Amino acid sequence: MSIESVTPMGSVRLGDDGASVVIVDQSLLPNEIKYLVLRGREELYEAILELRVRGAPAIGIFAAYAVCVLAGQTKASAYDDFYNEFNRNKAYLDSSRPTAVNLRKALDRIDNIAAANAGKPIPEIIDAMKAEAVKIHQEDISMCRAISEYGLELVRDGDGILTHCNAGPLATSRYGTGLGTLFLAQERGITLHAWCGETRPLLQGARLTTFELQKAGIDCTLICDNMASLVMKEGKINACFTGCDRAAANGDIANKIGTSGIAILARHYGIPFYVFCPSSTIDFACKTGEDIKIEQRAPEEIKEKFFMRPIALPEVKCYNPAFDVTDNSLITAIITEKGICRSPYTENLAAMFK
Repeated sequence: MSIESVTPMGSVRLGDDGASVVIVDQSLLPNEIKYLVLRGREELYEAILELRVRGAPAIGIFAAYAVCVLAGQTKASAYDDFYNEFNRNKAYLDSSRPTAVNLRKALDRIDNIAAANAGKPIPEIIDAMKAEAVKIHQEDISMCRAISEYGLELVRDGDGILTHCNAGPLATSRYGTGLGTLFLAQERGITLHAWCGETRPLLQGARLTTFELQKAGIDCTLICDNMASLVMKEGKINACFTGCDRAAANGDIANKIGTSGIAILARHYGIPFYVFCPSSTIDFACKTGEDIKIEQRAPEEIKEKFFMRPIALPEVKCYNPAFDVTDNSLITAIITEKGICRSPYTENLAAMFK
């Protein structure tokens, strides 16, 4: 089996008609593989909010296509009217999720194209915007491949890798970031075993990561999040691989809730903790993790989602942050498409992308 067996049509793409965005509905996995064809403003927004499309790079790709699709629906004939409408759609999509920086970066790139082509016929502007969205998508494919190649330098045949959340092709474009090395290792005949944390409360590790790995024929074992310490202590883990939703300039990273706990455990057991992060996810305007806004989600995700009956009384309060910040001091290395970056991150990340 190969990576193509995971999502044969890709997790996100521009529709063949150029007027829609096609995604795998990740909220239904692993029990149902369903492709959605989205055109409307509200359904495009809802797809991001409800995690039908998720993963920082995939959200960026999706948002770029989405804002172009909405631009194609304009009835404006004057540029100013067109651009004002575009900005309303851009702000609306950008408000769907606050933590992952790829969303805003992708929308800003489409904005730059729209502004740079002022004065041209509106159909030409829209074509230029779509070309930029395709470029964002193709760049992500290249970045994921390069990140995966660098990741191979960090593993040996037979290694056990602990994963958290989902950073494979569903969350990106092809190989993925945090999982890309596992897919590439399989292609090269290198055997790695993935220990996949379930990732409460939305179970992305259980529903998505094991789905991707199993479909591709990669050996994997699902564990509850609170089993990570034990499998580390038992010597089953040689490295921890995670993706990233936003990296600050100093190397602090925001990733799915629970990531910082794994990093702390890894430090205790002397296990390297690696973050796989394309440049599209690095926010050099964000100095430290303290500056990253953490998304708060509905309490029902903890008490009710995936359960036949609620697991707590209705009046029980819930605290449901979607992400946490891992301090750079706990990170062994950040793997980007430019190479493997190590501490001090403030200097070395800046030098890598100057």
